[in-house]
Amino acid sequence: MKHSNIAIFIPHSGCPHQCSFCNQRTISGQASSPSPEEVSGILRQAKVEIADPANTEIAFFGGSFTAVPASYRRTLLKAAEPFLGEDGFSGIRISTRPDAIDREVLSELKEAGVTAIELGAQSMRDEVLSANGRGHTAEQVRTASALIREQGFSLGLQMMTGLYQDDREGALFTARELAECRPDTMRIYPVAVLKGTELGRLWEAGIYRPMELAESVDLCAELLWYFHLKGIRVIKAGLHASAEVEANRLAGAYHPAFRELCEQRIYRERAMELLSCIPGADPVTIGVSPRAVSKMAGQKRENILLLEKETGRKLRIRGRAGLAEYEIILVEEEEGQHCF
Repeated sequence: MKHSNIAIFIPHSGCPHQCSFCNQRTISGQASSPSPEEVSGILRQAKVEIADPANTEIAFFGGSFTAVPASYRRTLLKAAEPFLGEDGFSGIRISTRPDAIDREVLSELKEAGVTAIELGAQSMRDEVLSANGRGHTAEQVRTASALIREQGFSLGLQMMTGLYQDDREGALFTARELAECRPDTMRIYPVAVLKGTELGRLWEAGIYRPMELAESVDLCAELLWYFHLKGIRVIKAGLHASAEVEANRLAGAYHPAFRELCEQRIYRERAMELLSCIPGADPVTIGVSPRAVSKMAGQKRENILLLEKETGRKLRIRGRAGLAEYEIILVEEEEGQHCF
């Protein structure tokens, strides 16, 4: 069953640094942090509307939750407490900085019902972290990750691609290093250069060239596939689509269906590998999970058209129950053959 969350944003709250890419008010579409009363109201309404609270988390996102003033943090957790437990939501997910984690705060979070902690790692190259004003090191990501796992929380890690002074090889290095931290989940955020940020200033000055969409899709598709092979679930790829981001974006990789573009690339590449090693007469029918038919076809049938051009074959796509994510088969006489 798909797991969901109730996102409550606390933009910039608790952040001791102004990172080069960050404008949380634009990203979240929210200008101020919520009061405990507002949190209670959000959760009360959600409890009425959500049919399956047992598979829904309360999620405090946007700022560095463990770096906010302790009194404010505790009031937010206290506001969430009545909505946990039997017939309530499954737990609390928070996002924070790697340098704002220690045993004392983890003990407090566990007692308050927090079950998952996400760290904004962004890069595992210290020179990239420094150039983008992160204020923490790669070693602090490793240390915080180990503490979080040790204390029994679900660990989520977040990385960014296309940062100032980073490149493709740096992103692949970061992915490998983060996988070594054994996260349960990952988020991948390609940089979108926003107004009011240091990256925006560097871009306008001609100092910084962000990855464009096609380049970013190519890289992030490779990252999605890498984490898939590692058994690490990627729960987000690309910024959340919003009018605020679209209105304030200066450059960089942004698309409202960014993950769809990445997964479309993965399916096309896997289909090409399958077709290149298996002879067959026209038409060729490829089977994928019913939920993946549109990804296999591609936007405006782009995958079908490209594969037909490259292979010289006419293609058909069929949904087949029981196939896993990214699994494809060659369908022959209504039977799946040549699993790939």
